Amino acid sequence: MAAFVIEGRTVEVFPGAVPGSPVVYLNTCEQEGEAVCRQLRAGGCPDLSLVAVGGLDWSRDMAPWDCPPISAKAAPCTGGADEYLAVLLHRIMPAAEQLVPGSPAWRGIAGYSLGGLFAVYALCRTDVFARAASVSGSLWFPGIGGYLSAHPPLRRPDCIYFSLGDREDRTRNPFLRTVRQNTEQIAAFYAGQGVDTVFQLNPGSHFRDVPQRTAAGLRWMAGR
Repeated sequence: MAAFVIEGRTVEVFPGAVPGSPVVYLNTCEQEGEAVCRQLRAGGCPDLSLVAVGGLDWSRDMAPWDCPPISAKAAPCTGGADEYLAVLLHRIMPAAEQLVPGSPAWRGIAGYSLGGLFAVYALCRTDVFARAASVSGSLWFPGIGGYLSAHPPLRRPDCIYFSLGDREDRTRNPFLRTVRQNTEQIAAFYAGQGVDTVFQLNPGSHFRDVPQRTAAGLRWMAGR
């Protein structure tokens, strides 16, 4: 593993073993890149290079536009996803790919929670990523369903993975209780466009088994 810092973001690169293996970019909230990498290696994932980005301003870098606090303890989201995406594409990716073997067969984008929201949004803003995984993605985010249906991906994705915990929508919060319905509708929309798409339900609430759930999404992507 190699690590460096660009514009305050910590980037950890876990190179694959085979030249030309895919590269997956994983935006992390709690620096879970190493734990996800262990799960991938233990679970027989096809070879890939993992680039985990942490040190993010989570409610800004991952948010496509502003959103008020969804609870008394939550911070507002201040949409900075486009600014962060430019840093990812033009600063982080060139530096990271100097540390992986060969030119990648394809690039994927993945994330958990708001990172999962960003992964799907990024497909509409750049043609760099061929595959995506939205793991327990924050697809409750106001307006995201309409945005995605009106803004097709800039390249046709090879595949998209969606997942949720089966208790994530069991809440009185008016935002969060829409997450399963929204996720299912968004997954069905992409499937209807002919994209290889899956929606996976996992046991538990939003914060359960984060590395395991994330690794499951990456394994599915890598195995298509």
